[in-house]
Amino acid sequence: MERFEMPVGLSMALAMNPEAMQKFAGLPETKKWEIVSGTHAVESREQMKKYVENIITAY
Repeated sequence: MERFEMPVGLSMALAMNPEAMQKFAGLPETKKWEIVSGTHAVESREQMKKYVENIITAY
């Protein structure tokens, strides 16, 4: 699997949600890639916040 760059908005949203950050950090690379790829559809900070909150329950 190739390395990916973490989008700034995702990094910031994860930094503000320690529970989601911990969950994300424990995921396999394939799931991280899935999450990063999904950020391309996020259009606002509020959407990103909700997207990151969803990591806790979806994964």
